[in-house]
Amino acid sequence: MRIYIHGLIVILLGLSLVACNKKLTSNELPANVSAGGTYYTQVVMHYEKNVYPTTNYQVGTMIPVNTPVKLVEIKEKTIDLEMNGGQKLTLKNVEKHTGDNTVQAFNKLFSRQKVNLDQFSALEREHIASGTVAVGMSKKAVTTAIGYPPITKTANLNADTWVYWRHRFNTFNVNFKNGKVFEIVD
Repeated sequence: MRIYIHGLIVILLGLSLVACNKKLTSNELPANVSAGGTYYTQVVMHYEKNVYPTTNYQVGTMIPVNTPVKLVEIKEKTIDLEMNGGQKLTLKNVEKHTGDNTVQAFNKLFSRQKVNLDQFSALEREHIASGTVAVGMSKKAVTTAIGYPPITKTANLNADTWVYWRHRFNTFNVNFKNGKVFEIVD
């Protein structure tokens, strides 16, 4: 009987977690965000199995900066998008890694305006296009090229070391001096 009740509690908790990912209404979204709208990626992103976790792993299929996407809907924990050709993509906001709610994460990663790549040097534009980092890049160029580091490893973007997840089991550091990358350590 005790095992039965424990199992029932686990099932009910699981169902309640699924139910917690409710769709946000237009009243819950800022004026600049609307379902059906076209937005542009503000950072290079990588996804696997049509899912991009905001933990920002550096593996999988790359989505270049300035890629147009259509917002299908925003829920409390996920964002459903449609890319060119109708391909579906789900963004999973991992709040413990972003420090942002789902709407805040959306506003960091997408905008109605393209990123002005002219603000970057030729070296930075080359690495933004390939989703990589190189010595000499500014912090803004690094976030554009590989996204934001998880706050669990990099609590402050003013820090001189940013820690990124290459994948679930491996990190790498991007070290800055005077606001420019001087070293990348695997």
